[in-house]
This record gives sequence, structure tokens and C-alpha cells, in this order.
Amino acid sequence: MNTDSITLYKLMIMYMLNKVNFPLSNSQISEFMLENQFTNYFTLQEVINSLVSDGFLSVVTYRNSTQYKLTSEGTETIGFFYTKISQSIRDDIDNYIKANKYELKSEAGTTADYYKNTNGEYTVHCQVKEGESTLIEINVSVPSEDIADKMCSNWKDASQDIYDFIMHKMM
Repeated sequence: MNTDSITLYKLMIMYMLNKVNFPLSNSQISEFMLENQFTNYFTLQEVINSLVSDGFLSVVTYRNSTQYKLTSEGTETIGFFYTKISQSIRDDIDNYIKANKYELKSEAGTTADYYKNTNGEYTVHCQVKEGESTLIEINVSVPSEDIADKMCSNWKDASQDIYDFIMHKMM
């Protein structure tokens, strides 16, 4: 792969992350890049790893999801070099983000993870954030890892109903 292509992919990813005020998951970045046939999966993963190791992206990991956000160095770099991305590609990125912003934001802000606590049970930590604000955060102690895993898997689909239930009961 030539250096110019790799540089373009790096700039495209930084541009995407600069256009949103929340982290994007590996799958969200991959969906855009692969569906538009800009590159293949393996090259994309190399580019993302390079951006992380070079300090342009920071990583947040929740269970099976890895999310990325721009560091200050990444923000500064894309501010200088975004014009190296053609206007048509920038338009593609802008249109993708505009068309999918709610779904992208919802996925990025809804997280669930679990860990083994000191009494041998598991604590399930579920959270919904909007930007920097936490809308709801729940910690539940459960007896087994299977239950913890199932709760984490169901959180994304159930979080809105649980939030609505709590708000209704408390008002």
C-alpha cells in the first residue's frame, strides 16, 4: 500500500472523529470505510492502530467494543491537513455522519461492562451518556458471569425502557 493512501485513510478517520462530539467504535469507522470501498479491513485496522500508537487517537474499551476519539494532537493535525482530503470524500463523510448521527451517538453513549467483585459475584455496570452528561448509570451485583454477560448484551436494547420506567416511577 502506498504511503499517500495510508496518509489519506488516517486523515479520513481523524476527519470523521473531528465531526462528532463523541467517540466512534471500530465497527462504525469500519462500516463507513468498507461500505464505500475506500480500503480493506486489514489495512484499515493497521491505520487505526498506527493512529493510536502515534498519539492521534485515544482508545476506550467496553466489553467487545473499542471506541476511538481524537486526542488534542489529532485535532490539531486534522485542523491543518483536512484540505488534503478531497471535497467529495469530505462530503461523503459529512453526509454519512448527518444521516447516521443519532444511531452513531446512541451506540457510542450506551455502554455495559462487568467485573468480578471482592465477594466473588459480578458487578454489572451499565451507562447511557449524551455527550459529557450521564443520563443513567446503574451498577447491579449478580451471582454469575453468565447472568452478567446476558445483562450487558441486553443493555443497549433495554436501556431506553429502563430509563423511561425509572423516570416515570420517580416523578
